[in-house]
Amino acid sequence: MNTPLSEGKDPAPGTLRLNPKLLFLSNDPLKMSQQLGAQALTLEQAAPLRDDISTDEITPIPVLAYFDDRLASYPYVGLKTGAVLPIGKDDVVSGGYEVTVAGKRYGKGSSREHSPLAEKKSGIRLVIAESFERIYRQNADNIGLLTSTDLSLIPRLLAGEEIAILELIGTRDALSTAILQSGGLLHYGRKHLQHAAHAPGNSTTGLPDRPLTFAEKIIHRHLLNAPGAERVDYGAGILMRADWRFIHEYYTGLCAHLLEDCFGDSYELHQPESILAFEDHLSYKRRSPAHLGQNLVGELDALSDAHRHFAQRHGLKAHGYLPDEGSEGISHAMMAESYALPGQVVVGTDSHTPHSGALGCLAFGVGTTDMANAFMTGSVRAAYPESLKISLLGRLSAGVTAKDLVLALLADSRIKAGLGVGKIFEFSGPAVAFLSTDERTTLTNMTAELGGFTGIVVPDSETVRFIKERRGHDFELEDWMSSDPGAVYADTIELDCRRIAPMIASPGDPGNGRNLTDLSERVSVDIAYGGSCTAGKRDDFDHYFDVIRWALDRGLKCHPNVQLFLQFGTVDVREYCEQQNYLPAFRAFGAELLQPACGACANCGPGSSVEREQVTVSAINRNFPGRSGPGQVWLASPPTVVASAVAGYITSFGALRAHHAQHALNAGEGLYA
Repeated sequence: MNTPLSEGKDPAPGTLRLNPKLLFLSNDPLKMSQQLGAQALTLEQAAPLRDDISTDEITPIPVLAYFDDRLASYPYVGLKTGAVLPIGKDDVVSGGYEVTVAGKRYGKGSSREHSPLAEKKSGIRLVIAESFERIYRQNADNIGLLTSTDLSLIPRLLAGEEIAILELIGTRDALSTAILQSGGLLHYGRKHLQHAAHAPGNSTTGLPDRPLTFAEKIIHRHLLNAPGAERVDYGAGILMRADWRFIHEYYTGLCAHLLEDCFGDSYELHQPESILAFEDHLSYKRRSPAHLGQNLVGELDALSDAHRHFAQRHGLKAHGYLPDEGSEGISHAMMAESYALPGQVVVGTDSHTPHSGALGCLAFGVGTTDMANAFMTGSVRAAYPESLKISLLGRLSAGVTAKDLVLALLADSRIKAGLGVGKIFEFSGPAVAFLSTDERTTLTNMTAELGGFTGIVVPDSETVRFIKERRGHDFELEDWMSSDPGAVYADTIELDCRRIAPMIASPGDPGNGRNLTDLSERVSVDIAYGGSCTAGKRDDFDHYFDVIRWALDRGLKCHPNVQLFLQFGTVDVREYCEQQNYLPAFRAFGAELLQPACGACANCGPGSSVEREQVTVSAINRNFPGRSGPGQVWLASPPTVVASAVAGYITSFGALRAHHAQHALNAGEGLYA
């Protein structure tokens, strides 16, 4: 992992000659079977390639129990082609593949570094795709896994031709090149970053002489100087000082392993008082169908032990498990509640770290090696991003939420074409003033699904109110906290919020959005799940309660064929619901209440499906294959989830009320007939 690319088994210095037996990740299950049966294919024969391959598919959640050589057995075991999972344990390593080829937006979704690490450990040395997601490609760089978007390499590789490594690196930014040539990020950081100086422009006196977006102002106030990061322009590799760094238990063991491998046993972390350690993913592991079914609980206990040992050794502030079950809260949700402030840079080992961008900070997810480097140096790398303005006009109608808005945005043809990939989504316009901070976090949180670098909202009086309410802190906005008139945006998308209706996203991808009224047939539901960072906030539980109170007032409860799970995002949210006296209504309705945790969203607890035939309507942020179990997951807003639990099929709260009024339901008829 730590060998510079010019060394190793290459036939000549600085070149690669790879096994001409390429693994094409085809959308056709028959073609996948042919390859795994030792039949070599060309690019044309393998077409069409799979697009939108997520890290959930490359290394599904249960695989994250491993962070050593056992990962070699598991790349692509969650990859879905058609209706099947064609790649099994050890298929890649036993096949002798060294090159993987795929379509657009490869590596989307979670920031888990296990995905490129599993590929590399299985023997893959080069991944070629039409386009890559930012975090995946950065993670691959950090561990020395080569990536390329040049499909013209494929016939040369099939012919056994040597390829110059500089040809693969050539179009990359200077910082990525410097990292790759150093043998990985940790070696680069040890050499260049532990005493890096602040770059000109990290104060109010050295900013570029041009109008800037608010996010750009944050970037320039946090820049660092180091080799390969001298140029500050769109697309260039940059380094920034981080105000907050956080990690959760799925990645801490791997992080510690990487640090000890590079620095030995006696290393010290940079400013440990600004590092937070969260246990939020595995607190329900003993009720997780995925982990129980694969006998992984012992492995997961080892992850938790490694996490706690690391936090204790370095004196980190830790938010851990509750005495019985559950956690204090989901990491990025707690960051927004208790830590992040306008103008700060916040990085975490989770793709939904942009959650805190709703408070006006630059918050983004990084991989484990990036975090290990940030722990040692206080710095974090990025490519200087362009900004995309999302101008929200009008005001959302009653019963329509920020989740509906973001599902509508995900379904926009411009977003589907990749307009937002790698960009900062600046949510602005008159409609933002009507959105609470909780609702704004739904927008910034799901920039991960939109393909963005992060999402941000310029702080305003609502931000000040939120910080005062949640923390008792009187925060004062500063004059520089705004986007300048004339600031440069890559593009602008205008959305008239008055035209947004309750949305639904069909199984497979959050981008499969449509108006709920466009469903051509009734979709029966087995599981309804309300929770996760995206939908476990105070405002979300207000929505759950509104629907449940309406139902109980009319003698209705959860449909007998539906299991409803409501999971708090943090202890603060649970205490809020207790103060509001919501819990008796939730229990009377028939909901199972779960303590804070990532839970079923990450296939880590109750609410996950256990059979392919099961249908879930869920308020989580992504529905990639296998994300919440083997069943079919439809994404929806909090009120739609609970309304569907009443009806037994997917429906909006508005449609449910209209149906009830029209038929004047009697006990045992109508909805449950």
